Parts: sequence; structure tokens; C-alpha cells
Amino acid sequence: MIVDFSKLSTIKIGSKIDVKIINEDNYNGEIIIGRASNSLVCSGNIGILDDKYDFIEMIDNKLRVGAKTKNSKLYNFTRKYNISGFEFLSKLPGSIGGTIKMNAGMKNYEISDNLLSVNGIEKDKLEFGYRYSNIDFPIFWAEFEIKEGFNKKLVEMFSNMRNNQPKLPSLGSAFKNPPNDYAGRLIEEVGLKGVKFGNIGFSEKHANFLINYGNGKCDDVIAAIMAAKQRVLERFNIRLNEEIKIFQ
Repeated sequence: MIVDFSKLSTIKIGSKIDVKIINEDNYNGEIIIGRASNSLVCSGNIGILDDKYDFIEMIDNKLRVGAKTKNSKLYNFTRKYNISGFEFLSKLPGSIGGTIKMNAGMKNYEISDNLLSVNGIEKDKLEFGYRYSNIDFPIFWAEFEIKEGFNKKLVEMFSNMRNNQPKLPSLGSAFKNPPNDYAGRLIEEVGLKGVKFGNIGFSEKHANFLINYGNGKCDDVIAAIMAAKQRVLERFNIRLNEEIKIFQ
């Protein structure tokens, strides 16, 4: 199956790749891409999950969710059934598998908070941290604890936070925030806010967002990433770590 990642990816950059449809029986080391909301896919041995992993079920007071399920779909489900802990998914692009893999969240809320298991493996046997998990296997489904009390005020707070983010095509935050600091502040301090590399640039609205201003290329993104890492290291002796994933 040919997938044009320039159309699938939220930054609208990527290659046309012959991908394999993955299930639990045929996985053989492929890089599994979901909605490419934080992934720049330029090349590689790529797979996408079978559509059967797009589901939400309530079983024994647990929420079982397929990894291909969109974040927005799970958000709407939890809002409908008054379930708390998923409010930050309101406008978060991507699918649940990738969200778990990178332990995505906003403020002090993370997808691992209500997580019980992944593919039947209990959470306490896995490791989660800030925008991090040690999961090195394909995620097919997960189970979450069901807690009542969907919080509309949290949704409003997250919505207001996202108003500060650029609307043009991007992959979200380019870098993780280093301890006790902000990647956007560091990038701005080294003079890269608003600077373009080809048709890719650090947003004038939020310096930690790389924006595709039209017909951006994989090489443009990589050049911008390398420039930010080098300048911040030279100026502040801080190593920026990418939040986005690059496959080249």
C-alpha cells in the first residue's frame, strides 16, 4: 500500500512509501506510524496498523482502546460518558498508540496517568516520564482506568493554551523542554525565532514550533533542528532533545 506522507503528516512533508499493514501476527520490525502528527517520514521500513485496531470498548470497568484510534475519538467518547483524565486530548492530533509511546500530555496531565496496561502488559512493568516511555514494541491496544467526572474547565484551560500555538502546518513542539527551562525561550534567545531554512521556519508565534510555509522539504526540517541544537549548546551548554521523530 502506497502512502503519501506529505498528505498524511500534520506538517505536510514526507515521502511516498510502500507501507505494510501491520497486525499482531505479521509484525517484523517495521517502524509503525500512526497519524504522523509528530513524525517526519522521509524513508524507512514503514508500517501502519490494520483498521481493526481502531476501537473503544468498556470492559469490566476498564476502557480498552485500539492503538489506531484517533485522540479526538477517545476524547469525544470520554466526554459523552463522563470519564475524566482525557480532557487534554481535545485538540491533540494523532492516535492513541503514538500518544502512549511518547507519553503525550499537557501541563501536569499525561496519557499514562490513567493507563493500566499496554497489549496486556501491566503499567508497572513499563517506564514512563516526561514525553517518554521505554516501550520498544508495537502498541496494538491499551486499557485505562475509568474515573467519573469529565472536567469542562480543564478543556477550556487546554484550549486557551493551544491558542498560543501556530495554526500553520507543523509537528507540534519540536523539542522537549529541558529541566527548569523552556525550549522556545532558548531558541528565541539564540536568534532563531522567525528564521527560515528553505520553506521551514521557527514560528514567530512560538519559537518551539517548526512551520511549513509551503513546499518544505525533509532536509529543511533537519537543517533547522541541527541549527537550534548547535546554537543552544554553544550559548547555554544545554542539549536540546527532539520531541518530534525523524525517519530518514
